[in-house]
Amino acid sequence: MAQSNKGSIPRSFIEDLLARSDIVQVINQRVPLKKAGATYKACCPFHSEKTPSFNVNPQKQFYHCFGCGASGDALKFLMEYDGLSFVEAVEQLASMSGMEVPREKLSPTQQAEQKKTKDLYDVTFAVAKYYRSQLRSHAQSEQAKAYLKDRGLTSEIAKEFVIGYAPDGWDNLMSGLHADETLKSQLIETGMLVQKDNGRVYDRFRNRIMFPIRDGRGRVIAFGGRIINPEDQPKYLNSPETSIFHKTYTLYGLYEMRQSRQSFNHVLVVEGYMDVVALAQFGIRNAVATLGTAITVEHLDILFRQVDDVVFCFDGDEAGKKAAWKALELALPLLTDTRTVKFLFLDQGEDPDSTVRKEGVEGFQKRVARGMSVSEFLFNGLQSKLSMPISTIEGQQQLISVSKPYIAQAQGAMPDLLTKVLSERVDLPVWRLGQIMGLRIASTQKFNERKSTEPISLKAKSIILQMFAVLFKRPSWAGVFDAEFLELLGGSENAEYRFFARALVMLKENGYLLEPWETWFSDPKRMKVLEQIRAIPLDNDDAFLQSLHEQIAMQITYDLTSETALKKTVSTNTEDMGALEAWFELQKSIKK
Repeated sequence: MAQSNKGSIPRSFIEDLLARSDIVQVINQRVPLKKAGATYKACCPFHSEKTPSFNVNPQKQFYHCFGCGASGDALKFLMEYDGLSFVEAVEQLASMSGMEVPREKLSPTQQAEQKKTKDLYDVTFAVAKYYRSQLRSHAQSEQAKAYLKDRGLTSEIAKEFVIGYAPDGWDNLMSGLHADETLKSQLIETGMLVQKDNGRVYDRFRNRIMFPIRDGRGRVIAFGGRIINPEDQPKYLNSPETSIFHKTYTLYGLYEMRQSRQSFNHVLVVEGYMDVVALAQFGIRNAVATLGTAITVEHLDILFRQVDDVVFCFDGDEAGKKAAWKALELALPLLTDTRTVKFLFLDQGEDPDSTVRKEGVEGFQKRVARGMSVSEFLFNGLQSKLSMPISTIEGQQQLISVSKPYIAQAQGAMPDLLTKVLSERVDLPVWRLGQIMGLRIASTQKFNERKSTEPISLKAKSIILQMFAVLFKRPSWAGVFDAEFLELLGGSENAEYRFFARALVMLKENGYLLEPWETWFSDPKRMKVLEQIRAIPLDNDDAFLQSLHEQIAMQITYDLTSETALKKTVSTNTEDMGALEAWFELQKSIKK
């Protein structure tokens, strides 16, 4: 059952609520849907696209996007689209259905833990309100106001980002919030107060412009402070890690970007929170910033859930290039299917704010569009580290050697494509580079057969056979099936689904090329399946094939995440865990 500060919500009520709710009505109120046969369609609200691939099935009360893989029920949609917690989504859906949400009493331990966490959020919210009031009315805030005005920020944008002011002094928070011992302890726990070994307690932030840091649900979890007096140090200061704030999972501006409700085809990662706010002032609402730490895999995972394209914007100095290289190393293994990253280096001494002021929004966006591609940045960077010129055979040999680890960790068709770029720089054919580096290049090497003694037999009317027939005509369309989907397929009790998973893996490992896939199917153990596939008559029409592909994929997805599958889960614990903390989350833990 789901947990809330009012008590637990019985799982039986959640199931009844979903049964009574109309997912088409829920989604159509937020994203206009169009009837398409037995289902409804729209351009996906979770990623940028021009051709609708977001499908809503009223019979199954289920949505699925064939572009980004987003899928779920009405509760999942409310959580992802409205940024609600699971409990908030249940309450919202119940309100729309005219139902009262029942509660079951929490255990004393659960009550204590939940109250503690809620209290910390209440504390950080109160601190944000205090800093905001100080910016408006404190006698010493004029310098802070002048700085914000000089940066061109309006009162509206400052209000949206809840920008405030921490007055100079050592005990402003204690006195301003009328803190008792309990609140004092909470202020220490949230990092707002510093406690020395001798017991002395003082304000962490003093004479700084304050930027509240919010999580994906809009809750204040930490703060960043910028100096006003150039003599103060450090220039930027962030809250320390706490039980509610983890830098590796937090991106400044992400909540505000989502709240703008604008559609973006890329996210711009900048270096500081002032850059995010300044760009928002000019209407560029798709910028986020890391918080005193380099980009992490967790950050990238969050970003790629929003869009397929990420653009890193750094200073053109050595520190900026170093940060960009770190981002490249982390992003390269994640660049599957349609994902891309680009790198934008600004002129020396410039930041996003100054650049957009000089060149205007259109000029800045043109810079973003001209950002350096992964392959260009990778090979230019590697080439700059060689001890010999690339024009020499020694330099070419070095480039092959240093390129190998990066090509080896790439996924999908990327190893082939990067090897092709490398071949142009060292003047060697792709197949020979594959041999030299000891890498299997799908387009030039024989398919690597996996031994299997399992006899394969599919039913004549199998939807898997129909899907195979579609993919034999459009093998690249298999790219919509992500790693999580393949894992669910491979763990299915349905033998056909397990075979489908194996076949998709083989197709993916060979860069979605048809020839090696046919070779794999030509094995005597699978020849009967190949004959069945070839016997299925399909028109070579994109619209027809796409419709069939979507229908079958949606059916398989629904089968894998249906209630029947959920009953086989290892755990039925659905405690509130943030973004996927409840009933629908159970789809991810199906027994292997």
